[in-house]
Amino acid sequence: MGFKKPSREELRHRRRLRVRKKVFGTPERPRLNVFRSLAHMYAQIIDDTRGVTLVAASTLSPELKGTLARTGNVEAARAVGELLAKKALEKGIRRVVFDRAGYLYHGRVKALAEGARAGGLEF
Repeated sequence: MGFKKPSREELRHRRRLRVRKKVFGTPERPRLNVFRSLAHMYAQIIDDTRGVTLVAASTLSPELKGTLARTGNVEAARAVGELLAKKALEKGIRRVVFDRAGYLYHGRVKALAEGARAGGLEF
């Protein structure tokens, strides 16, 4: 029985669990969670004390769906971040804690975070 090298997805899952132990959203400072698939970007702001999603945005949101040429790139991720920030500010949410869900802070995840910051969120 030899050592089986963990797959990339298994490593990401371990990293995600390790990060999630430390990141927790409160009513004063909810958690901004990111999920990326090959085709789309999703983000939501969550109050973990109540287990409630306060605000959500994605490349499938009606506000963005027709305006994006492609949905799986950096420009689309930035647009999702800006839309999420706009919706959060309308609900009175200004400060959040960023949960990258085990993804490296690079590329589309970084673009979404920068878009949210440009839209007015602080984290």
